This record gives sequence, structure tokens and C-alpha cells, in this order.
Amino acid sequence: MFYRLIPLLLLLPGLAHADAVQRLNSFFQSTASMRAQFRQTVLDNQNRKVQDVTGYMQLSRPGKFRWDYNKPYVQVIVGDGQRVWLYDPELNQVTVRALDKVLGSSPAAILAGSKDLDKTFTLKDEGMQGDLEWAEVIPKEKDGSFERVLLGFRGEQLAEMELHDNFGQTTVIEFTKLERNPKLNPQAFKFSPPKGADVVGD
Repeated sequence: MFYRLIPLLLLLPGLAHADAVQRLNSFFQSTASMRAQFRQTVLDNQNRKVQDVTGYMQLSRPGKFRWDYNKPYVQVIVGDGQRVWLYDPELNQVTVRALDKVLGSSPAAILAGSKDLDKTFTLKDEGMQGDLEWAEVIPKEKDGSFERVLLGFRGEQLAEMELHDNFGQTTVIEFTKLERNPKLNPQAFKFSPPKGADVVGD
């Protein structure tokens, strides 16, 4: 969880590829911060739904992000630029890891990492499906847990991500009410373990 063309363009595959990759690069080059509501659905290798949660996310690049899961359970993930904190209130447990061990070639690196995606990932056009234009992002290093990530754009706006892992599981994240480059409260990216919480990890 740290943790998813129009017929005329199909006649012009070179242009379609350039446009899809350019749209992806343009979005991340011009997006320093972002916030949105999200719905996250996880499907197993038989395409059966095993998780369906909603919440609110914020990020400030590079390396700072916050995902607040609120239904059907509460969980918080905060990246403060150096560490990533995962807090489970029900277990009263905090898991902490060094940021560079979490990002790397992971899907989190796509949203919160550096702007030079092509240094770490291979970018490919996947064409138009429904009303979304899709780009595929494949890690150049194969030691991560994800094989590929698909990003769906509606116009200039990121609308959906599909994360495909090495076990055949797919995580679909749908974004709504997405804002690019809002002014965010720096306190959102700071985390202190609650008193009495069990802290494990790095």
C-alpha cells in the first residue's frame, strides 16, 4: 500500500506514443503538490475483490506524502522526507521505515519521488480505454514488488492508477476532487507516535 486514443491517433502510433508519454511527464514536471480523495480497491489473482477502502491523500514532492484511510477502517501513512510512518489505531502500532527503502522503484516513487521518471522507469503508451488515456510505467530494476503501474488521465488530470504486483494482485486507486499545486499545511507531513503506541521498524 506504500505501501494503478481515439481512432485517429491509432492511425498515427508515433504521435500517440509521444502524446501519452508527454502527458505523463508534463503532469509530474508541473505538479509539486497534490491532494485528492481516493478509493482503493484490491483484486486478487482471480480478479476477486479483497479490499475496498476510501480516504484522503496529500503529497509535496519530493518525498513527502500523507494517506488517510477512513472507511471501512482507519489507518494513516505519512512520509516526512526521511521516514515513512504507518499508524494503525486499532492495533495501536506504528511501523516506521527509511524513505529510501520504501521509494526506490515502487509506485510511491512515481507520485512522490523525483520528476525524472525515465531514469527509474520505462514509460510506454497504452492508448485510450473508455474516457481515460493510459500510460504504463515499468521499473527498470526488477527487485521490487511491483511489475508495472498504469496511470489513467482524463485530459490533463490524473484520474486513476492500477498497480500490478508480482503475485498477480491488482490495486486500483481512483482519484476524485484532485487539486494540483495547492498550498498544503507542512504539519500534515509530520508524525509523532501516539503515547503508548508500539513502534516497530527502522
